[in-house]
Amino acid sequence: MYRKTPSAEELEAACLTKEDFAGEEVDPWPDNMPALLLFQYMRTQWRTGANGPCGLDYMVMHHRMARMDLSPDEYDQLEADIQTMEVAALNCIYADS
Repeated sequence: MYRKTPSAEELEAACLTKEDFAGEEVDPWPDNMPALLLFQYMRTQWRTGANGPCGLDYMVMHHRMARMDLSPDEYDQLEADIQTMEVAALNCIYADS
């Protein structure tokens, strides 16, 4: 989701094709769906600095979460899940830097 797709030239240089990366479809576990859906909702809400994305806009995220009718424990868990996904996404974004 946050990793640049190699160009045809880059794939050819590595003797690979797009078909080499075709994989089995993965269905998320139902317990992970709220975090996945919220993370997808937040895809346009990255704060950026001089070097690019630096984190999600938590004001937008908290506003959205407030409308999800979550218990306090569910709210805390969902926030922690999003933070984990945010760190993983930033690691992907800056992996080649």
